[in-house]
Amino acid sequence: MAVGYWLGGQSGMIFALVASATMNFGAYWWSDKLVLSTYGAKPAQRNEFSELYKIMDDLIGRASLPMPRLFVVETDMPNAFATGRNEKHAVVAVTTGLLKALDKEELRGVLAHELAHIKNNDMLIGSIAATVAGAISYLVQMAYFANIFGGSNDDEDSGGGMFGAIAMMILAPLIATMLHMAISRSREYLADEAGARFSGNPKGLASALGKLGNFAKSHELHGSPKQETAAHLFIVNPFKPSIMMSLFSTHPPMEERISRLNKLNI
Repeated sequence: MAVGYWLGGQSGMIFALVASATMNFGAYWWSDKLVLSTYGAKPAQRNEFSELYKIMDDLIGRASLPMPRLFVVETDMPNAFATGRNEKHAVVAVTTGLLKALDKEELRGVLAHELAHIKNNDMLIGSIAATVAGAISYLVQMAYFANIFGGSNDDEDSGGGMFGAIAMMILAPLIATMLHMAISRSREYLADEAGARFSGNPKGLASALGKLGNFAKSHELHGSPKQETAAHLFIVNPFKPSIMMSLFSTHPPMEERISRLNKLNI
């Protein structure tokens, strides 16, 4: 709203309020369906994935959480993510590659990490952070084009306004994106620690992160733009980032995450 007021006065503030409310409403209610459909996730049947349910049954008791809906994504890429608007409507999805690559303690650590995201309301926090960043970018672009096509009869004022619009178009989304990435990285550290406590074995999660990190380095995956927008949900970013995006990574350095886990005394 503040950015909207800065760019367009009272009408800009009202537009920003409506836009952000609409985007946050959509992100809150339908983010799980959008993400699951993006990756082709299918419900995990208990009789087919009994070991997955057995581990989860134990972990939800330790975390004092209701059972999330479990989904499986058919891919050799070992990874997992959590989504959903709250504890009662949470989803945990794992890939078939994850189930094949990890032993029981490592899988337990990864599932505990995803439950920690649910317990900490990270899906809601992440959705709002991403939506606000997107809304600011959208507002600035609208203001830029309004400046171009609205114009001014005074060439000097027009030049100054154009320079300011271009500067805002670059800086405002950049600042918003940096905030979003900083929030995402901090929540990953918290989920690692809480997940380690739920599982009772920090080294299991640390070992799993090592395997997932090595796979991501040796297999350079490139997802569609739609898939890459949800990359921050995964426990390890599955896609090879561009040079620019590597500067704004949603995930902390893998070495630091593993080091912190190995120092925990649980």
